[in-house]
Formats: sequence, C-alpha cells, structure tokens
Amino acid sequence: MYSQIAANKRKTWFIIFAFILVISGLGALLSVEYGSGLMVGVFFGSLVYALIGYFASARVALSLSGAKPIEQSDNPRVYRIVENLSITAGMPMPKTYVIDDPAPNAFATGRNPENSHVAFTTGLLEILEDDELEGVAAHELSHIQNYDIRVMSVVLIFVTIIGLISDIFIRLAWFGGGDDEGGSAPITMILGIAALIIAPLVAILMQMAVSRRREYLADSSGALLTRYPDGLANALEKIGVFSKPLKKAHTATAHLFLDNPLEGKTKRQSMRFAGLFSTHPPMRERVAKLREMGSSL
Repeated sequence: MYSQIAANKRKTWFIIFAFILVISGLGALLSVEYGSGLMVGVFFGSLVYALIGYFASARVALSLSGAKPIEQSDNPRVYRIVENLSITAGMPMPKTYVIDDPAPNAFATGRNPENSHVAFTTGLLEILEDDELEGVAAHELSHIQNYDIRVMSVVLIFVTIIGLISDIFIRLAWFGGGDDEGGSAPITMILGIAALIIAPLVAILMQMAVSRRREYLADSSGALLTRYPDGLANALEKIGVFSKPLKKAHTATAHLFLDNPLEGKTKRQSMRFAGLFSTHPPMRERVAKLREMGSSL
C-alpha cells in the first residue's frame, strides 16, 4: 500500500511539472511574437480568475449536485461512519451531506481538512453494506487528507492559463496585433499556431491523468485507513453494476466523484478508449489493485 501511495504521488507531481513546461513554452512563444507585457497580463488575469474559483469551488460543487447537509439525528448510520473514520485518521470531521439521487456515488470537496465536505447519494446508501460504505467514506476522507482538492485546483489554474494563452495568441495571429517588421517568419507563425491549438487538448489530457492518479491514491489511502481493502473493492463492484448518470451531473464537478457521474455502465463499457479521455481509472483496475492489497494483509 505504501509503495502504491508513493508511486501515485510521484506520477502526479511529474504531470504537474509537465504542465509547467508547457506553460513556459507557450509563454516564450507568445513573448517572441508580442512581447513580455502581454504574457504577464494574461498570467495574472488567469491567476485572479482561478483563485476566485478555488475559494468558491466547494459551495459551487455542493449546490450543483443538490447536496443537503445532515446531522447525526438525520442519518445516524452515515454520520457515525464518517465520524469514526475522521477520529481514526486524526482529522476534523467534514460536514456531511446526502444527495437525493438513485445513482450510487459520492464525492468530497473543500480547500483543506478544516474546510471540507463529503456527500453520498441515496442510491449509494441503499445498495452498500456498512463495511462497504465505510470503504467509500474512507476513500473520500483520503481525498481530503491527501489535499487532492488543492492539487486539482493547481492543475485547474494551469489549464486555465494554457487555454487563455492559446486563445489570445490565435486571435492575435488571425486578426493582427503583431509587429510586421520584427515579427517571426511565416513558418514560425504556422508552427506556433499549431502548437497553441494542440496545447489545450494536451492540457485537458494531463488534467484527466492527474485526476486518475488521485483516484488510485485515494483508493490506496482509504484501504490503509480501514485496513480492509475488500470493503471498498466490493463497493466499487456494486457501483459498477448499478452505475447510472446522476440527475444533476456537471462536467465541472465530474472529477470530484467516486465514479464518473456523467457515464452509465453501458456507455462506459462501449467506449474503447474511455480510459484515455476519462477523469476516472477503469473500475476493473481499481478493484484488482484493492484485491491485491487485501491479499497482502
């Protein structure tokens, strides 16, 4: 388990380093054509936009999903499981929510353990036994404890900056704004435009890769917290069988959920290259890794 956790952390930070290289390359390309002033303005504008989104992201995610807060008297079973796991993990208990939706799913959000939230759908609560629900709750608490939300917020900043740089450069290239006398050769302009068209797609793929690594990490950390990997593995198998899109599913919050809320099992199984373009790793691989962890205990 510890080696799995360490490997996922290394791969996540490697992808973030690749983001930095892409942004640096695009910034250099933009500076050559239009000077460094425009690059600085775009960067700080993107940063302000991303920071606003970062601090408001939890409220937005809870609102978009229709999550309702609960107290111990509302659902003693869920409250007790989350409370006990929080004590075991040595972290503040997150605010707990329930989403009225038959699709089995869950998600965690928040900037840090002190400002965190965890939500479960009614469909999930209906199909899972207590040890399976405990595995899911441990997975979500691990997202909070591992600061996955913070990592994904940083990645979002990178994606935003890359998208804005690409859009501005392409608009300037088509509608003018460069220096005709000091500008680059046509071949450089063509290559630059090609790079800036491809860059946002690469950024999105890297964002999805980071999300998949954090899911594996939360699986491993959750199994370590409960010392019972089969609980989460059994839960994931049930979710795979009963999977369906959430009624209030949004692309902006899809990466937060335990299972992709936008895809039902039929659509997911029919997509040959779904793993490359998904924010979540294949369910079969997640279950297999958890079973391997269980056999080593």
